[in-house]
Amino acid sequence: MEPITVLVVFIIAVALIFDYTNGMHDAANSIATVVSTRVLSPGVAVAWAAFFNFIAFAVFGTSVAKMIGGGLVDLKPIAQDQHLLVLLSGLLGVIIWNLVTWYLGLPTSSSHALIGGYAGAAVAAAWGFGVIIPSGWVLTLSFIVGAPLIGMTLGYLLMTAVFWLFRKMPVSKVDKGFRVGQLISAAAYSLGHGGNDAQKTMGIITAVLVAGSFLQPEIIQCKDPLAVGPCTALPEPPLWVILSAHAAIGLGTLTGGWRIVKTMGSKIAKLQPVGGFCAETAGAVTLAFATHFGIPVSTTHTITGAIVGVGSAKRFSAVKWGVAGRIVWAWVLTIPMAALIAAVSYGIIHMIDKLFF
Repeated sequence: MEPITVLVVFIIAVALIFDYTNGMHDAANSIATVVSTRVLSPGVAVAWAAFFNFIAFAVFGTSVAKMIGGGLVDLKPIAQDQHLLVLLSGLLGVIIWNLVTWYLGLPTSSSHALIGGYAGAAVAAAWGFGVIIPSGWVLTLSFIVGAPLIGMTLGYLLMTAVFWLFRKMPVSKVDKGFRVGQLISAAAYSLGHGGNDAQKTMGIITAVLVAGSFLQPEIIQCKDPLAVGPCTALPEPPLWVILSAHAAIGLGTLTGGWRIVKTMGSKIAKLQPVGGFCAETAGAVTLAFATHFGIPVSTTHTITGAIVGVGSAKRFSAVKWGVAGRIVWAWVLTIPMAALIAAVSYGIIHMIDKLFF
């Protein structure tokens, strides 16, 4: 087997490991509310979420994959033989940061860790920020704020509407009805989670296949009138890439991630089935909107914002703002820390490559 083929296979394996840790890390996003409200047991909840994570490939397209693989970082200024090393280093940065935050029980964003790691490795390889594509980053960074705000607003409005519509019914009767509703909302959220997050791994694997010359980039019409030579874009991910990415995130979800479930399910705001339904529905709508338009959002940010919105609708003091503040700090640190770890990883891998290969 050719050395380049071995490297490509190895990086794809690392990408799928990341996808697995993404599912493990973000299992809390899909199941925390349904577990904390005792609608489902933890074991059944993760199986429920994993199933809908997997079948999301049949619902959503690949626009997020194309944004991740080719809309945020331009590898052209970097030597061709370094492209695969950049992608490998970016993945290592994400996996290490995911494991650190998982251990600490912090619901940080695997999505933003991925783009931070990819960018950090590319900047280190290029010795500058010329590889960054501003338009893609403006859209993505705006949704770091936008996604949780949309989730929070929808959660607040849904919870307020439910309070008003069912104000004359006994609480026990309302909760009984929404226990069934929460099965549907948890499924919808898991569908959105799988649809947005699995595509990020698809984008990286497709970029690896292009860098290793196993796929050819698509020739597109140049938007820049000063561009020299043909303009290219990431091709459609092959079917095996789509299925393997969804399978990996589904298997990761099956492992749980109980430290983060505890934080998401009870430490931010105490939820009942009606609140869980509203939070998951708000999150699912936000994710479906973002995925449809190819925006790589944080599923963690989205559901956390929705939970805060639901808690605020009951009463402002129902939200444990100290815990929420700690989570926000973890969000702020995610992109720069993943970028730093990836840059250091690239430096080490590049040195090994020069010394021994």
